[in-house]
Amino acid sequence: MHSSITDIMSSDEGKDGGSKGASGKSSDSAREKGGFDSSLYVNMEVVAKCLGELKAARTAAPRTKINLSLDDINTVVNGMRDLFLKQPMLVETPVPITICGDTHGQFYDLLKIFEVCGWPPETRYIFLGDYVDRANQSIENMMLLLCLKATFPDDFHLLRGNHECASINRIYGFYDECKRRYNVRLWKTFADMFNCMPICGLIDGKILCMHGGISPELYDLKVIHNVKRPQDVPEFGLMCDLLWSDPEPELRGWAESERGVSYVFGYEVIEEFNRHHDLDLIVRAHQVVEDGYEFHANRSLVTIFSAPNYCGEFDNAGGLMQIDHDMVCSFKIIKPSDSRRPDFYYKGTQ
Repeated sequence: MHSSITDIMSSDEGKDGGSKGASGKSSDSAREKGGFDSSLYVNMEVVAKCLGELKAARTAAPRTKINLSLDDINTVVNGMRDLFLKQPMLVETPVPITICGDTHGQFYDLLKIFEVCGWPPETRYIFLGDYVDRANQSIENMMLLLCLKATFPDDFHLLRGNHECASINRIYGFYDECKRRYNVRLWKTFADMFNCMPICGLIDGKILCMHGGISPELYDLKVIHNVKRPQDVPEFGLMCDLLWSDPEPELRGWAESERGVSYVFGYEVIEEFNRHHDLDLIVRAHQVVEDGYEFHANRSLVTIFSAPNYCGEFDNAGGLMQIDHDMVCSFKIIKPSDSRRPDFYYKGTQ
């Protein structure tokens, strides 16, 4: 079935997601249904404890820090490292599903996303990376996502972004946050976990997701499974491209990126890529877009960016893409707000 795009649905209204995600019972139900059993890799009692503390922030004042126990954070992160290694580099998932782009440490905006689109297991998700840096609650942001992944391993997917890389988040805020709030060793623990995350997702065999973009080395989707883990993001090659490349409207073919890493690719490349792999759509993140989403190449590719008022300096909306049972795609929008001030965000241009 081919996917189709409906008009935008704009919303800032949340809906009650209840407390299903904090029960810690998903692992038992997963065993009963023959699904992935997170309890083999991560302590689900600790996951449930952390998830409860993080979800309690829904009633806290914005930007309130949630200071989880260092031991609990280490337990979850180390367990998730092992869990990611047991799941494929190319995540395959059915519809319906909601796709989320960059969130960059904007923890209270992440809570807003779940209020607007529904908490798991009510809503299935795939996140496209860049969970840390820029804003100053990357630890809460990452921990909420990891706990949800552990609780709902078959229906909640986290891909790696270019900021899930030690050489990048050493500079753009996450290292400083870990050092200030806990210690440098915690940053290294997160880095080891990032090196094990999947890098690509395939929805119903027709919609390919990644953080950055496509690669000239991606001649067969099966080669994604051959990427070794654990691995830091290399300076070139398939993994680098999937996390760093960008579409370029004015280009024909491929060219070196002005970022100094990977490539940019033209619209003809996108359309030919989709024909070759029998895809309906590529969904990626990685670039700020004013309306929260932006189409390219006759709607063959869409950029999703989910951090509203990025860095506290932009007036962009946050976008989320929803795909229903019939492969019809629509959007939820979190509007920009003057309440997100630059004083609370890191600066940078990466």
